[in-house]
Amino acid sequence: MTRWTISSGSKFEELAGYSRAVVDGEWIFVSGTAGYDPASSAFPDSVEDQTRQSLKTIRETLEKAGAALADIVTVRVYLADRADVMAVSTILGQTFSDPRPTNTTIICGFPVEEIKVEIEVTALKRSRI
Repeated sequence: MTRWTISSGSKFEELAGYSRAVVDGEWIFVSGTAGYDPASSAFPDSVEDQTRQSLKTIRETLEKAGAALADIVTVRVYLADRADVMAVSTILGQTFSDPRPTNTTIICGFPVEEIKVEIEVTALKRSRI
């Protein structure tokens, strides 16, 4: 087995000593991913748009590792406001199908006020027959 990393190029990765993802054999561990939109260099205003952007970044990261959203086994959602649980949960419900991953949602604070949601995932590449 080999271990390798995927970087998004974020200045925070070097500052805080982390990678966007670590691939270890068939396992992929994706760091908490906020809904930052690199195209606009900003966080979208709505939690729904931030959630969609976070999932897009996660999907692109998994693709670099040779995996897909369907390979996710665990999702951890961090929210700034408990009032956003239903909106984010609805998007997750539309994104994942059977077998659905496990999910833990935590209400917390973020170091950047604009962040409304951050999503962290663990995936296991399934054999493609």
